Amino acid sequence: MDNDSVKSTAAPALSSAAIAALYNGNKIEGIKIVRRERNIGLKEAKDAVEEYLASQPLLQSSIAAVQHEGKRGVLLWLVAIIILAIVTYHWLMAP
Repeated sequence: MDNDSVKSTAAPALSSAAIAALYNGNKIEGIKIVRRERNIGLKEAKDAVEEYLASQPLLQSSIAAVQHEGKRGVLLWLVAIIILAIVTYHWLMAP
């Protein structure tokens, strides 16, 4: 077997800026950085980031946790706005 017929299973290295974006939970920003640095299309950049993430289980769980916290924060704001709207409505409609 020669070296050309053996495919590498290692994920391609990403720049420190792309990795930092991923560690901050910003997968989209990581994809944008990879796209810009490698001058490739969106699908190729997304595939490169996904491949890197597949080789980094701790980073995957970190991104999932950040995304979960973001969704929780949005839900809390939504509940607060609804409560404020109800209180305001009742206050304005009071005799």
